Amino acid sequence: MGSILVFAEHLGSDFKRGTYELLTAAQTSGLEVNALVLGPGSEPLAKKLGAWGVKEALVCEDNNLKEYNPELFLSIVAEAISSLKPEYVLAPASMLCRDLFPRVAQKVTSAVASDCTELSFTGGAADVRKPLYAGRCSAKIEFQNSTSGMTKIILMRANQLPVGSPMGQAEVSIKKLSLKPVDLKTKIKEIVKGATEKLDLTEANIIVSGGRGMKGPEHFKLLEDLASVLGATVGASRAVVDAGWVPHSMQVGQTGKTVAPTLYIACGISGAIQHLAGMSGSKVIVAINKDPDAPIFQKSTYGIVGDVFEVVPALTEEFKKLLQ
Repeated sequence: MGSILVFAEHLGSDFKRGTYELLTAAQTSGLEVNALVLGPGSEPLAKKLGAWGVKEALVCEDNNLKEYNPELFLSIVAEAISSLKPEYVLAPASMLCRDLFPRVAQKVTSAVASDCTELSFTGGAADVRKPLYAGRCSAKIEFQNSTSGMTKIILMRANQLPVGSPMGQAEVSIKKLSLKPVDLKTKIKEIVKGATEKLDLTEANIIVSGGRGMKGPEHFKLLEDLASVLGATVGASRAVVDAGWVPHSMQVGQTGKTVAPTLYIACGISGAIQHLAGMSGSKVIVAINKDPDAPIFQKSTYGIVGDVFEVVPALTEEFKKLLQ
């Protein structure tokens, strides 16, 4: 029987939602499920994975892995894959993994499918689907069981797969890895993190986004108020990022972040194809725009034709009443 290696990306004291989605999917494969956990504090986290069907967790707690360095992560991930020789590697399509795993695929000579939105297993073989051409069409990729021993790497967008329930207490075997010396060409001197405590856009279940219709950065306070009531994260279109109203980390779209929340509220966003490509996977889309012919309404589940400066505060007050 082959195996699956899940790259268990974590943040602080818990794994990201995308990791739990992949662990749930891996349990349906019929293959042995293993996991790779990197960074200081990995072992206590890895011990939780027995409840998610993981048989063996490979961990490396080297302090040099505290922050992402592509050369160091490449070294340890490639070593883990070469040692375990899994049939599949599953990883979230996060910013870190999108940078890391093309390097890994080249290093270990692996097939790779990135930015996937669907994943299913039949008899150990995997079928995935990924959007192409800004979501105008999609490609279905079939990975058959390999006789050559080639590992297949699949990167999944977050919020696309269901999260199951833990299977109770179960032991997981811990295998410790050591980071071998690497002749670094790049040294990370400083990482400046955003001040917000809200979830990253790719992990958020609810997103409130603003576009040029907000008329200035000072008016994003309206969106922050609404997001605070809903427990949401604030996003933005490319136009307002280019104008310098908000940082690039808030950009939703083809050249920003691709998101798939349960609820996406677009405020003053016209609906350019670049933006739609980044949020069309949302389960429910609510658009607020004073232009009834705005393209965003063609993709929205619900549309409100009106002034965002009137509609958004009214929504905030109504949600406050409902959620008290």
